[in-house]
Amino acid sequence: LGQMTDLIYAEKDLVQSLKEYIRAEENKLSQIKSWAEKMDVLTSKSTSDPEGYLAHPVNAYKLVKRLNTDWLELENLVLQDTTNGFITNLTIQRQFFPTEEDETGAAKALMRLQDTYKLDPETLSRGNLPGTKYRSSLTVGDCFGMGKTAYNDGDYYHTVLWMEQALKQHDEGEETTVNKVEILDYLSYAVFQFGDLHRAMELTRRLISLDSAHERAGSNLRYFEKLLEKEREEEEKEKSINKTMTPTEPVVQSSAYERPLDYLPERDIYEALCRGEGVKMTPRRQKRLFCRYHDGNKNPHLLIAPFKEEDEWDSPHIVRYYDVMSDEEIEKIKQLAKPRLARATVRDPKTGVLTVASYRVSKSSWLEEDDDPVVAKVNQRMQQITGLTVKTAELLQVANYGMGGQYEPHFDFSRKDEPDAFKRLGTGNRVATFLNYMSDVEAGGATVFPDFGAAIWPKKGTAVFWYNLFRSGEGDYRTRHAACPVLVGCKWVSNKWFHERGNEFLRPCGRTEVD
Repeated sequence: LGQMTDLIYAEKDLVQSLKEYIRAEENKLSQIKSWAEKMDVLTSKSTSDPEGYLAHPVNAYKLVKRLNTDWLELENLVLQDTTNGFITNLTIQRQFFPTEEDETGAAKALMRLQDTYKLDPETLSRGNLPGTKYRSSLTVGDCFGMGKTAYNDGDYYHTVLWMEQALKQHDEGEETTVNKVEILDYLSYAVFQFGDLHRAMELTRRLISLDSAHERAGSNLRYFEKLLEKEREEEEKEKSINKTMTPTEPVVQSSAYERPLDYLPERDIYEALCRGEGVKMTPRRQKRLFCRYHDGNKNPHLLIAPFKEEDEWDSPHIVRYYDVMSDEEIEKIKQLAKPRLARATVRDPKTGVLTVASYRVSKSSWLEEDDDPVVAKVNQRMQQITGLTVKTAELLQVANYGMGGQYEPHFDFSRKDEPDAFKRLGTGNRVATFLNYMSDVEAGGATVFPDFGAAIWPKKGTAVFWYNLFRSGEGDYRTRHAACPVLVGCKWVSNKWFHERGNEFLRPCGRTEVD
């Protein structure tokens, strides 16, 4: 959302430009209307007695003049192009407009929110979301567009959900330019893909009742009927072989269509935690969590003004620090980051090269200490709090999660099967993560740890810290974590990844592999 706010102002500018064009057109039409009314009166008079009218020499002269000059002037007025200003502005602004890929991404983001937070299409369409300041709803055309996006992606699960919603709103009488036949065409085929022949035929028949000449629907219906007949024959054959009556298979209802499994094994756990469900914070564990003042092991800079430290989890130990960044520092960091924001990347485990991925949807930028004194100040503060050196740490990364922005479960450290992930840095593995929350989030956006069932919610000005490696240098696989999709609001974070080199004596090895 960091850069999308600029689009709001661009659209406002286009509206003003459009209004100016409308005013110019209205002024032109007013002149044409006045001319037409004047000529209507005059021609009514002249056609009632043409010879008598032309007997007057002035009338004869004026008729010639009108047809030779005045009507030419009117023609020029009608042909006058008042669109130049608006079209020029539109052309300039268009270079900043979202692309078709962006529109597809936005539709998929809505579907991601729908799945993660178990929202039905009706809830999303009516805009009934928690913490929203402005209400907004989806039209039949919007729902149809969502369904088409899913269909083009081979996602028949969401195609059915959104085409059904489009059909429902269409049946309720909502005004739209979308033809019901188009909706039924997509819906019937998507339903067929789930193996629901009975319902596919029912929808196709409804389509044909609206458009009997629809060639594809007629062909589909004949194909569905053949398949159904084949199914019945096989059932009869099976009955005769077994000589037992098998019950007729029930018609599959749309609500029974299951969301297909995907590549993420902990999908259900991860999404439940995002909803605040399944958090394994027991009373016994709660008793082991404390809050205290933290002076960075007697760091001179923190003795007078220690930070408030609160345990978020006991094992692995995750802590939250309060008042780490001021509002002024946050705004400055965001101001520096905004012009540089680009689609966030992940490191390919095989090549070590940074690339974009569907499981990480956010925009990020990297800030150096030379960019502004506030960056150096924030870096120094993180060093004082953690007791680790920033000399070998990565640059300060700033990330903005907009609509549906997320980062699915991942490790911050490199595993044994990707030894070259940080080879070019020459600073070893990522030993620890320091994550600054630079905004509150109205709904969604939690940081969750599926392995042990923790959910940490963003609080502006706070930061959370954990170690990714044991003291032995072995990776702590429990720290696999995720940034949940932002349901309502805009999430800003910044983070610092500390590396092994330079911290050998600041965090020495333990006596066992898991110390």
